[in-house]
Amino acid sequence: MIDSRLRILQMVAEHGTVTAAAQALHYTPSAVSYQLRQLAADVGTDLAVHQGRGIRLTHAARILLRHAELLQEQWELARAELATLDTEPTGQVTLCGFSTAASRLLPPAAAALRDAHPHLRVRIIEAEPDRCFDLLLSDEADLALLVATADSPPMTDRRFDQQPLLDDPLDLVVPQGHPLTRRQRVTLADAAREPWILGNPGTTYHQLVLAACMSAGFTPHIAHYADEWGTGTALVAHGFGVILVPRLAQLSEESPVVRLPLRGEPALVRRIMAVTRLGARENPALTHAVETIAAAAAQLLPKRRPDPAES
Repeated sequence: MIDSRLRILQMVAEHGTVTAAAQALHYTPSAVSYQLRQLAADVGTDLAVHQGRGIRLTHAARILLRHAELLQEQWELARAELATLDTEPTGQVTLCGFSTAASRLLPPAAAALRDAHPHLRVRIIEAEPDRCFDLLLSDEADLALLVATADSPPMTDRRFDQQPLLDDPLDLVVPQGHPLTRRQRVTLADAAREPWILGNPGTTYHQLVLAACMSAGFTPHIAHYADEWGTGTALVAHGFGVILVPRLAQLSEESPVVRLPLRGEPALVRRIMAVTRLGARENPALTHAVETIAAAAAQLLPKRRPDPAES
């Protein structure tokens, strides 16, 4: 396996400070600083210099990071190839993902792995997308399901293998008896003048809804903030506004709200990605997990019938 200090260097480069990297790794800042000093001593050159209250990585550190990416890829390819030699996979596989994925997609995948490979331990971690990338980088997770956002690493990032898994449509949720429920065809622009309920600023859901509304030609009037679907639905039910809810998200059948599929272009979806460290995708357990997740998603998200008005 590659030197764990290279992972620490990667996390410092990712987060920009020793303190933030330490928090992501569940280390103390002093432990991270010590490991960086030891790595610098081993390679014989400075890797970081103090700059104000933070640090700046040197050119030597950037060279080392580039080689660390190559080493990481080769290590993952080796692990994946070795895994194909065993008739019965053992060890542990960790799957992580955002709340909806953790509740609707990861459990069937974990159960399928458990049933197919009784000696394989499967663990699930619920986490926001940015945390999922940290879990992959620190080798705390092997496969992540996350929503692609403007803050996601680019597809060209050589630390990760990012593959589109499915598109999860967004539905408009309104109170029962709302005028839009009487229409045969509803677009997002039809709700432009409504009070809106969004996730708190900085969350993936907040970014997703803002981007969707702006693509429909309006900036939403944000009346309330709610991160949980249950809270948002309760606010809608009492007439405090409307929300966008992904098709995969489950809502209480007892809540007096109506879920309206949206029409029009561009299609309103959140793209769910399956992400591993580069080179790890060929691991048979991860291949099985992705196939199981895709099959579960196909059952939960039946294909939409064509809209004659869009043809």
